[in-house]
Amino acid sequence: MAILLIFVDGIGIGVHDPEHNPCTNSQLQLFNSFIDRPRTKPIPFNGQIKAIDAILDVPGIPQSATGQTSLLTGENAQQMLGRHLSGFPNEKLRQVIAEKSLLRRFTDAGKKAAFLNAYHPLVFEIGPEQLIRRLSVTSVAVWTAGLQYKSFDELRDEQAVFHDFTNRDLIEKGYEVPQWTPFRAGEVLATCATHYDFCMYEYFKTDRAGHNQNFQSAVDIILDLEQFILTAVSEIDLQENTVLVTSDHGNFEDLSIKSHTMNPVPLLVWGQYSENLIGKVNSIVDIAPLLITLECQ
Repeated sequence: MAILLIFVDGIGIGVHDPEHNPCTNSQLQLFNSFIDRPRTKPIPFNGQIKAIDAILDVPGIPQSATGQTSLLTGENAQQMLGRHLSGFPNEKLRQVIAEKSLLRRFTDAGKKAAFLNAYHPLVFEIGPEQLIRRLSVTSVAVWTAGLQYKSFDELRDEQAVFHDFTNRDLIEKGYEVPQWTPFRAGEVLATCATHYDFCMYEYFKTDRAGHNQNFQSAVDIILDLEQFILTAVSEIDLQENTVLVTSDHGNFEDLSIKSHTMNPVPLLVWGQYSENLIGKVNSIVDIAPLLITLECQ
């Protein structure tokens, strides 16, 4: 039994606004759900979708550091700090991540866990101790769980996937890595996932696109992302495994503003635990404890 968690940064479920919401594109099959109209088309491969809360009863606009900590630990980081924290986790959040992240808890339970993203060589040259104030929630989770960051060598060997899963960004900067289509990258991700009991992959070009407010670029990004995810799902045995896709806050779904949104975020699920996840998860803070209960207890 394997669980693959695909974390898509900064994408919520917004209104059906063709002028400002890239998710209104007619080719989309996953992210084309809206809070102002019912969904009419099924999710491919018998998937299910649910809108879940990312605000967690704390005033203000949801942000990355607290949202991602809540998502990956099951602790209400927003409530803990009394506010939403943007950017990178502070010392208090890093301590929570170190003790309660999904990667740590699966590893402590004797499960084989991994973060599938490939890291830039500078991370290995400088080391996480020196970069601590610039480490994302996921990077803190990997390090404090005692796991290894995956390298570009592992990327070349198809044992990891870069945050830009096509690798075009790396190739433009002169790195010798293979260029993948979203389809090929999805195949690689699915193969990687079969080697672990629990694994994660992070994609954050959606959040950047939301801040940049370039509509056509955003459409291109979401179409590629869907092909990538759907390919991975199609390559995984859903009778034995579970795939879930979710986010930390809204942003991408409303390009009329540069900031994050108050919208709910999607929970997309496929496979063995899909009914449990859809039935019991109502907010981002519900995901981690439920996965631990289902798989480790």
